[in-house]
Amino acid sequence: MRSLKRVNKVKPLALLCCALLAACAPMKDDTSTVKPISQQEIVLPKDIKLTSQQWPDATWWKHYNDPQLNALIDRALKQSPSIAVAHARVAQARSDVALIESGTQLKVNAMAQINEAHVSSNGYLGPFANDVPQVSALSGPWYTEGIVGLGATLDIDLWGEHRDRLDAVMGVENAHKLEEKAVELEISADVAQLYYGIQTTDQVMQRLGTLKQSETFVLNSHEARAARGLESHSDAEMAKAMLLTIEQQLSKAKQQRVAFRESLRALIGGGELAEITPMPLPVAQTQLPSSLNYQLLARRPDLQAAHWYVQSSMKQIDAAKAAFYPKFDIKAFFGFDALHLDDLFDHSSQQTNIVPGLYLPIFSGGQLEANLDKTRHQRDMLISQYNQAVLTAVKDVVVTGSALQSLQEEQTLQNEKVSSAAAGMNNAKARYQRGLISEAMANEAQRQWLTAQIQQIEMQGQLVSKDIVLNKALGGGKI
Repeated sequence: MRSLKRVNKVKPLALLCCALLAACAPMKDDTSTVKPISQQEIVLPKDIKLTSQQWPDATWWKHYNDPQLNALIDRALKQSPSIAVAHARVAQARSDVALIESGTQLKVNAMAQINEAHVSSNGYLGPFANDVPQVSALSGPWYTEGIVGLGATLDIDLWGEHRDRLDAVMGVENAHKLEEKAVELEISADVAQLYYGIQTTDQVMQRLGTLKQSETFVLNSHEARAARGLESHSDAEMAKAMLLTIEQQLSKAKQQRVAFRESLRALIGGGELAEITPMPLPVAQTQLPSSLNYQLLARRPDLQAAHWYVQSSMKQIDAAKAAFYPKFDIKAFFGFDALHLDDLFDHSSQQTNIVPGLYLPIFSGGQLEANLDKTRHQRDMLISQYNQAVLTAVKDVVVTGSALQSLQEEQTLQNEKVSSAAAGMNNAKARYQRGLISEAMANEAQRQWLTAQIQQIEMQGQLVSKDIVLNKALGGGKI
């Protein structure tokens, strides 16, 4: 008999152990081979000579020493709709963190309930369903039950599932904060590009205006000579064609300036945009760091954001694994429960419940396995996106640095070309004043000089543009 009792005591324990083992069933192994990119792959090619030990400052645009540009970027960083969207994403992520963080906190609810019920004659309260109650304290078949009290629930995070989910959403929050920095960098670079696009266009238009005056004089001279029969009308037609070409260039430049201005106005949040005072184009000074490696990853906010998304996905995998294990919680109630409202607040109507609960995910229909596979695939996708973002960032730095280096070499040659054209123009003017050449030849020398100057200004604008792009590619000094 004792042996039978001992067996009866062992059976429930054995069943519990079997249930726990079933709940902790083995999971599929992670067979993914996707790995984050190594730092050895973040290198500069040896043919890049434009290197130094410096990285851009956080406010890199202030090196251009242009108060107008500083004011425009400050305004854009405060009023741009893109910044407002980035702020909202950060605030939303912060709310998600608070929501997940509340999962393991004690929850207490006040409750009040009135239950008006007609008791079934065939139910478990059948004896109380007659018109004449069998218990003097009850009066059927209608009963009014009242419940008032406090209910509490506490989830016990045994396996760290909630903690992992919290770390995951905190990773997303960090990613959104860095994306906010990436938006700021994007906006500051775009404002600088548009601003110097306007400055470059203004200088080109000024030279084109001077060139138009010169070509107008040439055209008038040819027409006057043709009218007196001193030359054919073909020379006048050629001069007219040249003048029309210049007018086309002026019209295109004016349209481009309007496009630059309106894009800039939209970027800074609309409203009035003060007239931009002409300023000299700055000299491009940004150089490539002699070594990129981890510093590029740290300074580029978009790469840091991608890294945090990967970290978040790792924590989601841990949370998905923890879902395979048993869950434990405690529910409690303290209050009053009475079958008659008149008795609801009597001392004898007090009720206390404490209900520890253990939940074993024995059969989930493949839901847990599918969720784990989903998080692993998501991690692989995010790692691949991160790797591609790193490779693209390195490419942007190298390509922009190489273009800047090439443009600087071209600028040196263009400066020499402008100097030679200026010398030729001065020589032609002197010879014209002494009557050695015609005025048309002197104007042709001036036209060549103005054309070389326009090319020089456009090249300087390209240099500034590439300098801005390089600052952006290097992360704008964010670290």
